[in-house]
This record gives sequence, structure tokens and C-alpha cells, in this order.
Amino acid sequence: MLADKEQLRDISSIGLKTVIGELPPASSGSALAASVCKKITGRLTSAIAKQEDVSVQLEALDIMADMLCRQGGLLVNFHPSILSCLLPQLTSPRLAVRKRTIIALGHLVMSCGNLVFVDLIEHLLSELSRNDSMSTTRTYIQCIAAISRQAGHRIGEYLEKIIPLVVKFCNIDDDELREYCIQAFESFVRRCPKEVYPHVGTVINICLKYLTYDPNYNYDDEDEDENAMDADGADEDYQGSDDEYSDDDDMSWKVRRAAAKCLDAVVSTRHEMLPEFYRTVSPALIARFKEREENVKADVFHAYLSLLKQTRPAQSWLCDPDAMEQGETPLTMLQNQVPMIVKALHKQMKEKSVKTRQCCFNMLTELVNVLPGALTQHIPVLVPGIIFSLNDKSSSSNLKIDALSCLYVVLCNHQPQVFHPHVQALVPPVVACVGDPFYKITSEALLVSQQLVKVIRPLDQPERDTFDASPYITDLFTCTIKRLKAADIDQEVKERAISCMGQIICNLGDSLGDDLPGTLHIFLERLKNEITRLTTVKALTLIAGSTLKIDLRPILDEAVPILASFLRKNQRALKLSTLAALDILVKNYSDSVTPAMIDAGGALSAMLEFFQALVGTGTSSLGYMDLLRMLTGPVYAQSAALTHKQSYYSIAKCVAALTRACPDEGPAVVGQFIQDVKNSRSTDSIRLLALLSLGEVGHHVDLSGQPELKTVILDAFSSSSEEVKSAASYALGSIAVGNLPEYLPFVLGEISGQPKRQYLLLHSLKEIISSASVTGLKPYVEGVWTLLLKHCECAEEGTRNVVAECLGKLTLIDPETLLPRLKGYLLSGSSYARSSVVTAVKFTISDHPQTIDPLLKNCIGDFLKTLEDPDLNVRRVALVTFNSAAHNKPSLIRDLLDTVLPHLYNETKVRKELIREVEMGPFKHTVDDGLDIRKAAFECMYTLLDSCLDRLDIFEFLNHVEDGLKDHYDIKMLTFLMLARLSTLCPSAVLQRLDRLVEPLRATCTTKVKANSVKQEFEKQDELKRSAMRAVVALLTIPEAEKSPLMSEFQSQISSNPELAAIFENIQRDSSSANMESMDTS
Repeated sequence: MLADKEQLRDISSIGLKTVIGELPPASSGSALAASVCKKITGRLTSAIAKQEDVSVQLEALDIMADMLCRQGGLLVNFHPSILSCLLPQLTSPRLAVRKRTIIALGHLVMSCGNLVFVDLIEHLLSELSRNDSMSTTRTYIQCIAAISRQAGHRIGEYLEKIIPLVVKFCNIDDDELREYCIQAFESFVRRCPKEVYPHVGTVINICLKYLTYDPNYNYDDEDEDENAMDADGADEDYQGSDDEYSDDDDMSWKVRRAAAKCLDAVVSTRHEMLPEFYRTVSPALIARFKEREENVKADVFHAYLSLLKQTRPAQSWLCDPDAMEQGETPLTMLQNQVPMIVKALHKQMKEKSVKTRQCCFNMLTELVNVLPGALTQHIPVLVPGIIFSLNDKSSSSNLKIDALSCLYVVLCNHQPQVFHPHVQALVPPVVACVGDPFYKITSEALLVSQQLVKVIRPLDQPERDTFDASPYITDLFTCTIKRLKAADIDQEVKERAISCMGQIICNLGDSLGDDLPGTLHIFLERLKNEITRLTTVKALTLIAGSTLKIDLRPILDEAVPILASFLRKNQRALKLSTLAALDILVKNYSDSVTPAMIDAGGALSAMLEFFQALVGTGTSSLGYMDLLRMLTGPVYAQSAALTHKQSYYSIAKCVAALTRACPDEGPAVVGQFIQDVKNSRSTDSIRLLALLSLGEVGHHVDLSGQPELKTVILDAFSSSSEEVKSAASYALGSIAVGNLPEYLPFVLGEISGQPKRQYLLLHSLKEIISSASVTGLKPYVEGVWTLLLKHCECAEEGTRNVVAECLGKLTLIDPETLLPRLKGYLLSGSSYARSSVVTAVKFTISDHPQTIDPLLKNCIGDFLKTLEDPDLNVRRVALVTFNSAAHNKPSLIRDLLDTVLPHLYNETKVRKELIREVEMGPFKHTVDDGLDIRKAAFECMYTLLDSCLDRLDIFEFLNHVEDGLKDHYDIKMLTFLMLARLSTLCPSAVLQRLDRLVEPLRATCTTKVKANSVKQEFEKQDELKRSAMRAVVALLTIPEAEKSPLMSEFQSQISSNPELAAIFENIQRDSSSANMESMDTS
């Protein structure tokens, strides 16, 4: 390679590259790789240092970079000498040498030790401060950006020194230097989120300044500008008489591009600054949509898209009513800027450039997803732009697909009337796209057609149905039927043609005339085909529910038995859709339903409405008693219990639904159920069903006329079967709801008089409080409250929990009076009472708005003060309540996080004093009393990731995750899940900590269970390995993760161990197929 002949050099360098490329990875611990690298390295460094022949130098740098990238960890001893040979090359007269040196240094910092790293950074900083020549300064800035990209987590601590220098160089009039400086900022923002925080304001200001930096171009007047653009566009190659300046020398676009990309990075990583972005960044980006360089324009659009994506109200707190009152939320600010956005986009939608138009469509789509209805005022301006791309002969298929999907989202998210003036213009291009030979275009166009049908004739707003749809029906029907009939088309097109035709029949079926029966018969064929049946069931449901009362008689005889057969198929989605279809068919077509069609009664046991509709049709041999027998038969006939406990509840609900539909039959059946419970020969299953049915019937029908009822139910409380006991307590509560004055005082009396049955009776009381109407309960509140308080200090935790649930649900009835009372009991001397009260608060929180919310928000802080309670159990239930609030209604606790988090984190620590040894026969067994509270704390942390991510200091959070990775089995499992979530939510932070996270994962995967352990130990360890692997797979989705030396070492350890490798491959397969599925369902 060092020879004089060029051919020899070329061949030998290719040979060397091949050898290095084929070496086993450093992580496999192969001796071969180590010895090869050690042999070559010294020769390479001397080849790089000799500057006689540039081509040799370039080849040597290339090979060195390659080797550092693949085998960097093996060369640790050489790192100092490699560094000292690379640094001088940064000032090489040849730019190509500098460039490759920077690449090699980038790979070096990924695996080098701290001393080498410090040397490198110190060198760069001192050279930058000297600032000898512009040319070397540019190189050093590029080098720092490259290091930050490759090893951002290491450069963080030097940012305080680096950033002021980079800011200083931005002000020097040198476009290339500016571009590199802004690129360096971008890599700091993405790679060192924590350390860059204080400087984000400065970075934004610099970017906004250079986003519009175009010194050689005049954008002064918009209107003239349009004409000028046309003249300019017509003759691109024409060079004016201006000889001294040509456009080729203009590098300012690179500065603008860097600024747009850097803003993109800032917007994507700093969630908490959204309001600030809408004040400053958003207007600046909108104003730059007119950018003349296509590449820059695409980056400006992309930055704005990132801003919109950050604003999506998927964060429940963004659309939280409390937040709304504060006026300027990101959403309201965006709403006010929509006219500016539309004005800027309108010009761009007729541009020649395909890329620009695609950007416009992506932009509109995202805008409407974030703010449904935002474009109501602007549809007339935008429709021509969309049609322009659909009709454009030259436009690529991707552009058409983007235009169609944009149109679809816009149609879905606005009122139909908005589009009525434009239907005439929209239908022809969409119909043409349905006929397009490319299946993806057809498929998108069918979705749009389906939505257009709803627009042309909105059935859900009959009073506004003033639009004349008739001119468009034939076109839409013809293009869809052609796709519906075709057998050899793409699966997605088949499904969408079925859905679209379903919509046409549902909304326009009364205008199809003779075409209708034939089309329905095609549906019948599609119903028989396994691939299309689910879509067809959904389409039939749509048609059967249409207000136009479409005539389905031509296919009912054949369709209903097919549907009934689907109920036996083992496919949940199909069963659910079929139940919905049958339900609506029986409701709307009861006169056409014959007994022959409905032989599938048993599988329908979950369909209450279905039974009520059925018994109402008066069909012979399907009267009340017939249906009742069908329902309860399986329980009475069998000696064994039913496989699913839930079935009893479902059957009981159906019995009650039937009895409500036929009130005359009620008393006799109730009497029969009471006998079934009393009868000593009844099996437990029969008792269970009878009690549940009594409860369900009594909930709606007053049963106080049945004298034996109370005693029969109370006797069942002493049954030997736990199932029967809980059914009896449920039945008593449910029957009481049917007649409170009769039963509630009775239940309260029993609670006081029967200490042994207290637990079951309290469950009955819980059922009453949960289900009775507020007005009915009001008069009893005081009595019930007093009774409950007597039991809230009970030593038995199960009883305390039921009491707490009753207290919480009772508080919802009159929050003004009762919430302050609950708060008062926080001062109780009994820790049991305090824990009951804190748990009661949990039951006042639900995920939908309630009257208690504003009151709760004001005092939940007082309840959460119990996180500092001296009693371990009180602290644990406080965490459980906090978790419930964070999960169901984050707005309650968002503002308390600063005070709550330190206590929460405090509970994640293992406490030596809570671990004790218990002697079990000859063995000593350790018990950790602190485990439950740690588990509760980690569960809260997991919940906060979803609901309050923007309020967490993620680095502090990660410290505790890291501790959890070394904790007990249950907690490891939770922290593995957290790691997987964190990898997607804040990859850059996780990357900074990667090395510390990998170690405990590796320890888990390589732990061996003692050979003589019990089976559960092996299973647990197996589960842990799997979970840890899931976390590893998630971490590897962060693009730079596998470059970490520890991670790559762990990876090779996995691949060399057959058991781990198998688990790893399985999980990778699952995660990639899960991603595919989630894309489908979205």
C-alpha cells in the first residue's frame, strides 16, 4: 500500500478494507480481530503522518476510520498514538484529508477512554480560542459537531465553554463557517438536551436571524414578486449582464437550510416551550414558506410539521378544561395563525415542484389532525390547489396519493355543508383516481369517495339536507361497482371498495333503483369469502342501520345463517362485528326475520338488546319462556360449572332484560329463582345464576313483595362456596337499588348487628352506593357515613378497602359537605383511619369530568401530604391514590409535582431496616416489608411517563430507573417496561445514560439460577430475561445505541449465547410485526 505504483496501492487498500470488514465484531472477543488490528495500527498511523502523498494518506485515514468504527474497543492502548497522528491532519492543506480525519475522530470518541477524550476537546478549544485562520476554524467547528453527533453524552460537560465560541463565530461574515456553527448547535440540541437548556434561547434567536438570511435576493413586494417569479422561472439558465456575481457562488442557502434544520431540532426536543414557539418560531417559519431554494423550503416545511406534531392534543392536559381558561394555549395560538398559514400555502400549491406540493399536503393533513375544523373558512381557497394536483398529468403517483389522503382528512374533519359548493369540481378527479391503474391510488381514492358520499348526503343532519346529490350518484356508483366486482385486485382495494359501496347504499340506496339487488348479491359473495368477510359484515351493519330503510330482503335468508356461523369462529373482531350486525338486523328488519334464521341463540348470550328486540317481535316459538329456557338451559343441565365465570353474569343480565320486556312473566320467574336458591339439591352453579338473576331483575323491578327474599339471600351468605357468597352480597345490594326505603335500612341494620358477615354486607352497601340514583340516596347519606366511619379503623385490610370505596363514592353525592370532612380525618391518630381516607379519595377520581373535580384539585395536595406519614402503609396507599390521579385525571396533580416528586423518589429506595429474616423450619427466609411501597412508587413513575412527561426532569427520573433495574423481580419488570417507553419518548436522554443502563440489563440476562432451585425460580428468571431483552430491543431502536462500546459488547455476548440469541430474535420479530400492526390499525 505504501508502494510507488498506483495500481498496487489501490489493490492493496481494497484488500485491507475487505479484511477489516470481514473481521468478527469486537464484541465476539475474537483473538483474530485483536491481533490483526494491532498489527496494522502502527503502520497506518505512520502512513497518515507522512504527508508526501495525499492519496496514500486518504486511503490510510479511510481504513483507520473503518477500523475504529468496527473494532475501536480493541485498540484502547493505541488510542493516544492514534489521536496524536490525527490531530495535525486537521490543518492539512487538503480539505479531503481534514474531512476524513474528522470522520476518524468521530469514531474514536465512541470507544476511547476519558483521558484521550479530554486531550482532544482541550486541543480543539485552545485552537478555536486562538482562531488562526478562517479555514482551520471551520474545520474545528465541524469536528466539534461531529464529536457531539457521535458522543453527545460525553461532550455535554464542555458545552459551557464551547457554546460562547460558536456564538461568536456565527457573527463573522463567512457563510460556510455560519453553516457549520448552526449545524453544531443542532447536534448540541439533539445530543445534549440537559446541558444545552440554558442556551436554547440564544440558539433560537440565531436560527431565526439566519432563516431569512438571503443577501443577494430581493423579496420586497409580494405582488410584483409573483410576476417576477414567472419571468425568472421561464428562463432559468439566462445569466444577466451582472458578470461579477453569479448564483453559483451564493452559499447563503446553506445557512438558511442549517437554520431550518436546527429549529426543527429545537421544536422536536423542547416540549415545554410550545407557547414560546408559537409566539416566535411559528410566524417566522410561515413567512419562509416562500423560500426560493427547493431544498431549504422542504426543511422549513419539515420544521413546521414537527411543531404541529408536538402540538397534537394527544396530551390530555393540552385540552384540559382548567388549562383552557388560561387563554393562550398552543392550540388557540395556532388557531389564530391559520389564516397566515393558508395564505402562505395557497401560492405554493400550484408550484411546478412536486416536492413543494407534497410538503403542502403533509402540512394541511397535520394541521387538520391537530385542529379539526380549522380550515372551515379556507376551503374555497384550498380545493382548487388539491384538484390541480389530482388532474396534473405530470404529477407522480406519490403526489396523487398525498393529495388524496390530504383531501380525505380534510373531508373527515369539517362539516359537510362547507364542501357543497365544491362537489361539482371534486367528484370528477376523484372518480378518475378510483379508475387509476395503480392500486395505491385507487385505494386512497375509494376512501375519499366514501367520505364524499357522506358529504353529498349527510344522513345525520336531515334538516340540513338541502343539497341535490342526484347528478353525482351514477358516477360514484359506477366507478365503485367496477372495483367491487373485480376479483383480481389488491386486498386493500377489495376492502375499501366494499366499505365505499356500503356507504353509497347506506346514504344513497333509495336512488339506486334496479342496481340495488344485484349489488347486495355481490355483498353476499364477499361474505362467504374468508378474506373479505369482516369488512362485509361492517358494511352490512352500516346499511342495516341506514335511516333510508334499504330493502335487504333479497339477501336476508342467506345472510343471517352465514352471520350466525361467524359467532362460532375463533376471531374476536369478527364475533363482535357480527353481534352488532345481527342486533341491528333484528331491530330494523324484525318483520323479515323467520325462526329458521335464528338457530344460533346460544352464542348470542351477550346480547341484551337483541333479546329484548327478539321477544318484542312476537315470532312464534321465540316467546319469553322459550328464550329463557335457551338461556338458562346450559346451567341447569350440567353438573359441572361453566368454563367462564363471566358467563353467569351475562346470562343473568339477559334474563333481566327479557323480564323487563315482559313484566307479566316476572313474579313467577322470581319465585322460581328463590326456590332454586333454597333448594338443598341445587348445584352451586344454579344457586349462583339464580342469585345473580334475582339481583339483575331486582335492580330494575321492585321485589319487596317477595317475603322470603331477605332470609334466603342472608342464608346464602353462609354458603361454603366463595362464588355463591359474593353473588349473594351482590344480589342483596342490587335488589336494594330497586327499593331503597325497604332495603337500605335493613342492610345498615345487618351491618351493625352481624359482625361475622360484615365484609359481605359492606359489599352489598358498596353495590347500593355505586348504582342507586343520587336523589334516592341523598336522605340516607348521613346515616351511612356515620356507620362507615365506625369501620374505617378496622384492622382487616379487605374490610377497610370496601369501607374506603363506599366513603369515596358517597363523597361524590355531596362533595361540598363530605370532602372537607374526609380531609378532617387526615389528622386522626389511627393510621388505619388515615389510610382509609386516602384510599377513599382514590374512588372519587375518574377519567371523565365530575362536579367534584375543582374541589378535589384544591385539596388533593393535603391528601398527598400523607406521602410523609410515619406509617408505611399510609404512605403506600397515598402512592396508589396519586397513581390513580396521574392516570385518570393528570390535571389534578400536574402542578403539585415539584413537591410530590422528591417524596415519590424517596420511596423507590431499598430500606435495610425493613428487611427481616424469618425462620421456616430449617430454612431462613428474608422478607422485605418495603417491597410493596417501592412497587407502588415505580408504578407511579411509569404512569407519569404517559401523562406528565413534560414536567419531569428526565435525568433525575433515570437515576431512579437505574436503581430499579437492580431491585427485586417485580420492580425489575416495571423498570424494563419504563426503559422501553423512555426509548421512544426521549431517546437522546436515554442515550446519554446508556452505559449505566446496559450494565444491569446484562447482569439480569447472564444470571444463573442455582441448580437445585424450585421450578418457579427458573420461570421467574426466564420471564426476567425476556423482559430485559425487550428493553434491549427497544434501546436498540435509538439509532446511535449500538455504537456504544458496552452495548455492542453486550450484543455480541447475546449472539454468542444460543439461548439469549433465540429470545432476542423472537422479540425482534415480534416488535417489528407489532409495528406493522399498529400502522394498520391507525
